[in-house]
Amino acid sequence: ALEPLSVGLAIGVASALTGYLSHPRFYCSYVECCPRAGQRLNATALKAQLDNRLFGQHLAKDVVLKAVLGFSNNPSPKKPLMLSLHGWAGTGKNFLSQILAENVHPAGLRSKFVHLFLATLHFPHHDQVKLYKEQLQNWIRGNVSACPSSVFIFDEMDKMHPGVIDAIKPFLDYYEEVDGVSYRKAIFIFLSNAGGDLINKAALDFWTSGKRREDIQLKDLEPMLSVGVFNNKNSGLWHSSIIDRNLIDYFVPFLPLEHRHVKMCVRAEMRARGYVVDEEVVQAVADEMTYFPKEQKIYSDKGCKTVQAKLDIHEDL
Repeated sequence: ALEPLSVGLAIGVASALTGYLSHPRFYCSYVECCPRAGQRLNATALKAQLDNRLFGQHLAKDVVLKAVLGFSNNPSPKKPLMLSLHGWAGTGKNFLSQILAENVHPAGLRSKFVHLFLATLHFPHHDQVKLYKEQLQNWIRGNVSACPSSVFIFDEMDKMHPGVIDAIKPFLDYYEEVDGVSYRKAIFIFLSNAGGDLINKAALDFWTSGKRREDIQLKDLEPMLSVGVFNNKNSGLWHSSIIDRNLIDYFVPFLPLEHRHVKMCVRAEMRARGYVVDEEVVQAVADEMTYFPKEQKIYSDKGCKTVQAKLDIHEDL
């Protein structure tokens, strides 16, 4: 028979070990956990990533950095953070949303707390809008219940059927709780090409008038962008109650990229592949892109979207 002292010692060790293994800091080093209440973003790390990985978007970087840090540092926000990113393909909308997701949840898009919806994949059929709205509400409700700081990214908003996105309007509004669940710590991000033409025209007008690109401010574009998207029949936000109720915190414009920005993308891609940056290759890849307007050829019409494919052709160099 075991001595009482031995039994007591074994129980004590087992209890201590169980307590250690179940401690959140230990457990969360092996299993992804939802961030603790009050946990703040690393402002220095987020700024550095935006500066080093996103090119030609001074306005988007400044707006998103201030918006996200202000939201993160607020112990009791009145509503979720709602960002709507607009601009032509290849200008960095997806890239910025990925950087943001990685800073909220280190696993980024692989995190079980980050949810990406593609309009053409998840909501393809016009005659099933009612079903999509119910599924979307249930999905968001369940995931925010599991992690209040969940991130939801809706890509291809310009291809989404009007009305679908209005299903999440109750979760974005100024409610302390909806059916016992608080959504005030969640982040919602819309990505859309809608409004890109308006942004490009405004950027070109600045260039034509001799003003610096870096002098473009949010107030120069946001009012025009919100109205344009609201009245755009080819947008999932067409006559949306989310806009009508002013629930989008920021309409973030992504400017068209110039030749110099494309070259930055090429250099970054070469470094990512472990290559030594060769300026001849950088110039060659940038020159193979197509630019607009036809006469001036200032802006890349695909942004940096095809840089990877273009660089593949030059790998032997």
